[in-house]
Amino acid sequence: MTDTLLPGDVFELAARVINENAASGRKVAVAESCTGGLVAAALTEIAGSSSVLDRGFVTYSNESKMEALDVPQDIIETFGAVSIACVWAMAQGALNKSDADVAVAISGIAGPGGGTQLKPVGTVVFARCIRNAEGEPEGELKQFGEGTRAEIRHQATICALELLLP
Repeated sequence: MTDTLLPGDVFELAARVINENAASGRKVAVAESCTGGLVAAALTEIAGSSSVLDRGFVTYSNESKMEALDVPQDIIETFGAVSIACVWAMAQGALNKSDADVAVAISGIAGPGGGTQLKPVGTVVFARCIRNAEGEPEGELKQFGEGTRAEIRHQATICALELLLP
């Protein structure tokens, strides 16, 4: 295995994302909250990633989601930052502010605090938006359980990378 900062499963999946998107001529963008740039870091760990990764946004605060990605304030106030509506808006914002063909957004509660009964620690939401696609972006809510902060962020990174595969 190549020298890498990343766990082997993340590195191998990131390599697939770069290689398969490069082969299909697709550029990608990521909008990350709870993963804090891990998805972009995984992609840039791969040689040749500059031909695929257009840009990444780390929008950890609600304000940054609104300022950098044009997430409407009413979405955050009504549904919260950890909602399908928010990640849809994040993915659309990443697509609008990039030259990417596909954008993935991630927001969640990595813990150990911050969870509620409705959105417990381990709740992570994802959206994928494809340029010029008809209809709503794809969205998904996952429960990664009561793992450690590192485990939840690892699983969220894997899921986001999978969504970037063509």
